[in-house]
Amino acid sequence: MSALIKAKDIHVEFMGREVLAIDHLEVHDYDRIGLVGANGAGKSTLLKILLGEIALPQGKIVRDGNFAYIPQLDDVVVHEEVDPALLGKLGVDRLDLEQMSGGEETRLKIAQALSEGMHCIFADEPTSHLDREGIDFLIKQLAFFTGALLVISHDRYFLDQVVDKIWELKDGKINEYWGGYSDYLSQKEEERKNQSAQYRQFISERARLEKAITEKKNQARKVDQKAKGASRKNSSESGGRLSHQKTVGSKQKKLHNAAKNMEHRIELLGDVKPPEVIRSVHFRQSESLELHNPFPIVGNELCKQVGNKVIFEKASFQFPLGAKIAVTGSNGTGKTTLFKMIMNCEDGISLSPKAAIGYFAQNGYKVDRHQGIMEFMQENCDYQMSEIRTVLASLGLSQHDVRKELSVLSGGEMIKLQLAKMLLGRYNILLMDEPSNFLDLPAVEALENLMKDYAGTIIFITHDVRLLENVADFVYEIKDKKIIRKC
Repeated sequence: MSALIKAKDIHVEFMGREVLAIDHLEVHDYDRIGLVGANGAGKSTLLKILLGEIALPQGKIVRDGNFAYIPQLDDVVVHEEVDPALLGKLGVDRLDLEQMSGGEETRLKIAQALSEGMHCIFADEPTSHLDREGIDFLIKQLAFFTGALLVISHDRYFLDQVVDKIWELKDGKINEYWGGYSDYLSQKEEERKNQSAQYRQFISERARLEKAITEKKNQARKVDQKAKGASRKNSSESGGRLSHQKTVGSKQKKLHNAAKNMEHRIELLGDVKPPEVIRSVHFRQSESLELHNPFPIVGNELCKQVGNKVIFEKASFQFPLGAKIAVTGSNGTGKTTLFKMIMNCEDGISLSPKAAIGYFAQNGYKVDRHQGIMEFMQENCDYQMSEIRTVLASLGLSQHDVRKELSVLSGGEMIKLQLAKMLLGRYNILLMDEPSNFLDLPAVEALENLMKDYAGTIIFITHDVRLLENVADFVYEIKDKKIIRKC
């Protein structure tokens, strides 16, 4: 098997921080690689460097073959050589970017890449804005693609279906794991267990040696004290005293040497780092926010039309109290419209009188950009500072980050902050519209745990199969203008 890309000495710095420090990297014609890592780790930068879109001041990259690139949404460019049949299968019926939805733009990029007969496809979040049907169709298309694949994705199900190797980009370096994303998680968990065992062994051995050193030094001190007493007692017996001193000095030397040897053994142990502490927060609700209605949100024969399009026609539902409820359906069926109808309590919607609803919409936040993060988080919040910091840390916002102002946050960081604020707010019902979009995988997994532990009711829209499988108690599908409970 030949190498499509051979790269050496990929070193990139940004604002004094080393983002990439990769000595050697190869992509072969049989590779199906998922590139994962936290936001800001340098994943998109690495893709562009390998493609030659970003020049390196040093290092060397050799490419052999033709490469297609599926960039993130705002980088899309239309080419004329797109297969019209494939466009139709992907649900794209026009090439006018100004009139396209996000999902249609993403499908267009995919159609372009698959139409060009490339040796390798590089893709940066190709499932963004795709519905479940679009993601499944992409998975099938990539199964028939005979070239190599290097893909960045936050969709764990997608990665499990299309890759057989994971590159984890962490601290500027690539760690390689064989298998899909689930295999990667299993291997990471095994690493964590091994690290935990090694750390316990390290702590135990260091404590044993430190105790032994203290004992040897105490023994040497006692020998010295005994020698001084014996010296005073036998001061008139010169020969005997010298002989005794020689014996005592030899004992002291052996004890001190033993202590030094053990100190050297402690140095040889090195510095074994403890495994990362998995912190959790206990969600709670005040008595004033308690709901007793078994169905706090009810829809009765909803009818809704937007322009000439009928969205709902005599659609009914009951959302149960305290449940985690997923709302699914193809793009354009009315998922977000339903959320807006609930927020506005439109005709046919009944809400419990004590319902306090928090709404997550990815582009719907308006904030004072000069506020500090903690000041922003403490508004409408009954949780302690330590609890707020725990939630922020779990989503990937460090202790250094929380001292920043909102004005310097990236879009991804702002989404994490908005999610955290809503989870910790004075609400008893949360409406979450695609909460996992644009989060890095560690943050998606943290969000999943936070949603499961949340004390109130959550209704969420998602195309993320793993999020749905791991969080949802009930699934409602919007189809044929109805809202149907699937499970």
